[in-house]
Amino acid sequence: MKRLLVTGGAGFIGSNFVESAQGAYDVTVIDKLTYCGSRDNLSGLDHEFIKGDINDLGSLEGFDIIVHMAAETHVDNSILRSDDFIRTNVCGTWNLLEALRKSEDVGQFIVISTDEVYGDIPEGTSSAEKDPFHPSNPYSASKASADLMAQAYSRTYGLPIKIVRPSNCFGPRQFPEKLIPFFVKRVMDGKPMPVYGHGRQRRCWVHTGDVCRAIWAVADKGELGAAYNVGGAEMDNMSIAAAIMGELGGEIEHVQDRPGHDLRYCVDDSRVRGLGWEPVGSFEDKLSQTILHYAGRA
Repeated sequence: MKRLLVTGGAGFIGSNFVESAQGAYDVTVIDKLTYCGSRDNLSGLDHEFIKGDINDLGSLEGFDIIVHMAAETHVDNSILRSDDFIRTNVCGTWNLLEALRKSEDVGQFIVISTDEVYGDIPEGTSSAEKDPFHPSNPYSASKASADLMAQAYSRTYGLPIKIVRPSNCFGPRQFPEKLIPFFVKRVMDGKPMPVYGHGRQRRCWVHTGDVCRAIWAVADKGELGAAYNVGGAEMDNMSIAAAIMGELGGEIEHVQDRPGHDLRYCVDDSRVRGLGWEPVGSFEDKLSQTILHYAGRA
């Protein structure tokens, strides 16, 4: 059985990806177990666990495929303190790329980036993989740096690298600092949902199960050296809050907007769809199930 290494595999998308690999790969997870990673996310899943920092990993020998998800991800935290984001997202990725350069048997190295590298885009447009990067905050800048470093190592050293840029992910096991679980927790605690500014910031929302399937499509059929956007259903924050209210009740409280808040992200995902990928099932059903999951009613 082929060996798979998942960095950040005890986190949100990482643990869901480990679950998707069950029975098909011999899985190893490396995770530093910061506040948003937990061994509980991997409960019942067949894997070998290594508690460690990707900045300390010196060798990638023995793995057929590596999916690099380890990252600091919360924009608000990056605005308050960017050092952890530079250390993990930039330096950690560079360290892994150096280890990859010295390894001989890794078949492919898949970097999980984000649609936020493209920055704010006008209504009626979408970001394609070849579009320039315009990150707006330390988080997206750190992810753009890692993405560009991966591109450079692919071109300079001919390494077997692929890049996946998902849109806003939702689903089970997400730490409750992110919008949907955070808003649900507020409602369940009898508190209003704090919406930044006017709440019309628009994102494409994609379920983590669909993201995992997109990663597998890229692993199985994607081109080395290529990047792949993963899109979803476009909704603004007020609509997400309204969906939560429709399931659980609650109320909205508008609060001061965060600095440099991008108004809209939207990606052209025709390239990954060309590999045979598309979201499965109803977006509305998946959103409802996720809301009820975090409310303890699913």
